[in-house]
Amino acid sequence: MNKFVIYTNPYKDIDELVTDRVKNYLVQQGASVCEKDHADAMTLVLGGDGTMLQAIRELPGDGPFIGVNLGNLGFLTEIERDNIEASLDRIMADDFVLEKRMLLEGKVNSSDSTVQGEKTIWALNDVVLTRCGSLKILRFEIYVNGRLLHEYLADGMIVSTPTGSTGYNLSAGGPLASPASEVILLTPICPHSLNQRSIVLSGEDTIEIKIPLSKDNHIQEMEVSFDGSNRQLVHTGDSIVVGKSNRYINIARLGKDSFLDVLNRKMSEK
Repeated sequence: MNKFVIYTNPYKDIDELVTDRVKNYLVQQGASVCEKDHADAMTLVLGGDGTMLQAIRELPGDGPFIGVNLGNLGFLTEIERDNIEASLDRIMADDFVLEKRMLLEGKVNSSDSTVQGEKTIWALNDVVLTRCGSLKILRFEIYVNGRLLHEYLADGMIVSTPTGSTGYNLSAGGPLASPASEVILLTPICPHSLNQRSIVLSGEDTIEIKIPLSKDNHIQEMEVSFDGSNRQLVHTGDSIVVGKSNRYINIARLGKDSFLDVLNRKMSEK
């Protein structure tokens, strides 16, 4: 690999010191740094996990992408700040493997007859429903493949990929899943019942989250987001349909550690 795109989070690399360091080293080694729309280049993402998600949303194609961690935990980012040059050497020598990551795709079905052409949006991490406005308990009806699964009372609902299992899903007490697996994780945020827990579903399942009246029979208003972006307001009568996308993203990995090895290391960091 000798062709690269550099995508930098300006808030993580304010003076572009790391960006210049990466760019200068690549040029010195005879590699080329291209514009963002170059299809056959490795995309180096400088930032954190959020920057990786943003780059994947904004740049065309399916990758490969690899992250330089300028953030905190960095489950999606492979390269640490103190070993950038050694990592770049390995990439230029094609000493890396590609992991194919599943995506979710979702669509908001509006009860408003004047709303036309609701578009399908994909997410590498998760689709999240949260409240907006007053701090009221939300009520959800969850259907899987057209059949009622359960009614949840919670502060929100997360539908996550295995990649996203280390993100908001983890913070909400949801399970972790190997990024190579193809499952869908359904995790309530602060459920208001002792028997409401996360559920692991097949990647072939289709989930529909219907928004009924609240527990006290009032109109509910909430917000749905896809990877923390593409936010939309929804209300009683609307539903969100989520399933596995036919599209995949390629993430480059340098380490030979398994997911469990990486997880052990990340969980041991202070």
